[in-house]
Amino acid sequence: MIKILTFTSLFPNSAQPVHGVFVENRLRHLLASGQIAVEVIAPVPWFPVSARLFGKYAEFAKVPKLEERHGITIHHPRYPIIPKIGTNITPFFMYIFVKPYIAKLMREGLEYDLIDAHYFYPDGVAAAKLGKAFEKPVTITARGTDLNLLPQYPSPRRQIKWAAESAQGLITVCQALKDELIALDTPTDKVRVLRNGVDLDMFQPIDRGPARDQLGLTGRTLLSVGHLIGRKGHNLIISAMPRLPDMTLLIAGDGPERANLERLAQDEGVAERVRFLGRVEHGALREIYGAVDALVLASSREGWANVLLEAMACGTPVVASNVWGTPEIVAEPAAGVLMADRTPDALADAVDKLFAGYPDRLATRTYAEGFSWDATTDGQLALFNELINQ
Repeated sequence: MIKILTFTSLFPNSAQPVHGVFVENRLRHLLASGQIAVEVIAPVPWFPVSARLFGKYAEFAKVPKLEERHGITIHHPRYPIIPKIGTNITPFFMYIFVKPYIAKLMREGLEYDLIDAHYFYPDGVAAAKLGKAFEKPVTITARGTDLNLLPQYPSPRRQIKWAAESAQGLITVCQALKDELIALDTPTDKVRVLRNGVDLDMFQPIDRGPARDQLGLTGRTLLSVGHLIGRKGHNLIISAMPRLPDMTLLIAGDGPERANLERLAQDEGVAERVRFLGRVEHGALREIYGAVDALVLASSREGWANVLLEAMACGTPVVASNVWGTPEIVAEPAAGVLMADRTPDALADAVDKLFAGYPDRLATRTYAEGFSWDATTDGQLALFNELINQ
């Protein structure tokens, strides 16, 4: 039995149930192998409960110090951050405040063979420091903006390179992110591509009639899923809607851009055809994926977009921007169509192309079945065994 300590700030909690759910999903499938035991250290920023001035950050105050999800024990030690100006020192704060917490758990009987970290910055950097402090091997999984955005800044770049050199094992969720690590002078043979899979039991085709009735859908319907922030590209989809006059758009997610997006829909004259669903629980997405005709993902950056595979597993094809790991997912006509460019016109053209040659929904589901979690689980187990037997 391999004992791992998963270390990441990207993990769901009772106050933020969909935060980092992709990390939890991978871990749950790894646990299902019966070959590991795990405890999770998911540090959260410290903020006082009544901190109205901190805006969205005050939500972290609601996260419990200890909880259990799906039989996994999750610890939430606190560490300080300085919003907007403390990015360069966040890994140090995370390390220096979490180290005594882990040391206390070890005195109380916690045993682990390695530290399995997710997201390179600040988490992976802090994990590499913890590995040195406790003399444990460390793996770091890169997931997206930690490699396709943060290395553009000098201090994070230096620290990410140091973490990549210090960790014993490196994982990326797509080849495009591996290429970024190699560009940071990381040896090719040190990096393994272990893509995210999709839960084929949770996400599967449904009886579309009742689901469409429940949502009040009568014609062709597009869906956009994700946090309402600029890089997710919800604005591009709304701006494309005038060229798609017979279609409705559902947007599932919440975030700081909602008011701006609602205003944009009004300005584009499509407000009556754009519906904001707000935050949707992960498990509830299946009914929506199954009811709509296509998922549209217009992101400027994605490591490995899980929503694409989730929609396909429900039999729903996708239209997506041609960025990072997305071409590795949307690789056949059964999957959907890649946009030629990230513009409203190119998006509308891609939607038209999809419906002109709309794939059989069963073929889309069959395509998604090629992305089970089995290969990822096997790859993790092989890496973990190598590291603890060195």
